Amino acid sequence: MSVRPRQLPLALETAIGYSIHDFVVTGPNSTAFKFLKSWPQWPSPLVVLAGREGSGKSHLAAIWAAQSFAVQFDKKRLDPAIEAASQGIPVLLEDMAPGCFDETELFHLINVVQQGQVNFPLGSLLMTSRLRPADWQIKLLDLASRLKAISLIEISPPDDALLNAIMAKLFADRQLVIESQLISYVLNRIERCPAKMIEFVKRVDRIALEQKSKITRQLVIDVLASMQMDTDPT
Repeated sequence: MSVRPRQLPLALETAIGYSIHDFVVTGPNSTAFKFLKSWPQWPSPLVVLAGREGSGKSHLAAIWAAQSFAVQFDKKRLDPAIEAASQGIPVLLEDMAPGCFDETELFHLINVVQQGQVNFPLGSLLMTSRLRPADWQIKLLDLASRLKAISLIEISPPDDALLNAIMAKLFADRQLVIESQLISYVLNRIERCPAKMIEFVKRVDRIALEQKSKITRQLVIDVLASMQMDTDPT
């Protein structure tokens, strides 16, 4: 009895497009999109973009960075960011959270950006976070005061139109074809957050490649079941 060998796909991540043309603008993210696109006509050179995981913060930040020629720096080591800001280079810090940065260094960075506006009017600082700055548990009072005055742009939770568009884009990024009815079927049976959607598409892609199969309703059902099994307590 012969056994047909499975095609084993390489464990490679498909790059998700982060260009402005890949971004889906709908109600929940339209305010943030318009604000970031308005750079350098910001009311303040200091901005925090807040939203839950998978809300599109990194995509929006990438769009702004491409527009402003900003440089992303490691939030755990801000000396290089301070040096860049002192030269008028726009700075991007991603995923700011309590305890992940040196408060004195961040305070210094903010001061450098603010004080450099005379000589470097394009100098800016954009920080992304799942939390508002008020929830960063800041101990340095001077920094807490600075953060209270910072421009805060929040991304609302995604609506149905955005979730459908995100799911369609995730499949398109992997050059996968799926019927729109199946996308609706999935969204009614999966946790409605982009992180889970990304995981779902990864699994569908892998299994479809292993089986050399189109994306069928049965394949979708099987992947949903496997994800449910992974989340159920043992």
